[in-house]
Amino acid sequence: MIIIPARIQSSRLPRKVLLDVLGTPMVIRVAKQASLVDDVIVATDCDEVMDVCSKHNIKAILTSKSHQSGTDRIYEVAKSLGLNPNENIINLQADEPFIEKDILEALDKKTSSIKQDIFITSCFTKINKPQAQDTNNVKVVMNKYKKALYFSRSIIPYDRDNTFDDYYLHLGLYGFNVASLKMFCDIKNSNLEHIEKLEQLRWLENGYDIFMQEVETKSFGIDSPEDLEKAIRVFGE
Repeated sequence: MIIIPARIQSSRLPRKVLLDVLGTPMVIRVAKQASLVDDVIVATDCDEVMDVCSKHNIKAILTSKSHQSGTDRIYEVAKSLGLNPNENIINLQADEPFIEKDILEALDKKTSSIKQDIFITSCFTKINKPQAQDTNNVKVVMNKYKKALYFSRSIIPYDRDNTFDDYYLHLGLYGFNVASLKMFCDIKNSNLEHIEKLEQLRWLENGYDIFMQEVETKSFGIDSPEDLEKAIRVFGE
């Protein structure tokens, strides 16, 4: 199952999940792409998003407005549906209207392959140093088993000798089973999570694993008017 948290408020791009993207509301474009891979539910705090989903025959569930993260919103949906603790969920952001089907399939396969009871999976792709220097791009470093060691908005690792150009961009989608989702939401917010404003650091700081899957992508999240203009320019041809 793929659950798309769709909060109506956004500080940098207000009401972005309902913005028109090549003739379709952003959240609907995301949901239709995800539906090529698995069943889809939009988890939202907004009646207007519910109405838009209904008009486009996309299943949506109204959730609390008080959630601090999309993960908490997803957990409310999982509880309301009574999902089995072993059932896998993909958390897909509502601002990824051009996410490739191959990436969702790769993450789904990775998630299904994990034999641990408690875990998270996610994706990364290679980027160069100029891209890594952008603090809007979240970087990840991993061990040799492709388990995440740390995520940061800063450039990591630090290239002391100025000879390194093989950085990894974290893509903000996740896979987990319902038991892991419950565990994540039960853990208190961590210091690193607060400092970097990256909720996945809560999981690492408490000693749990994030298994990473390498992918190739041209997609990117829409966080600003400039991002939206770029996406329409790049993908509207």
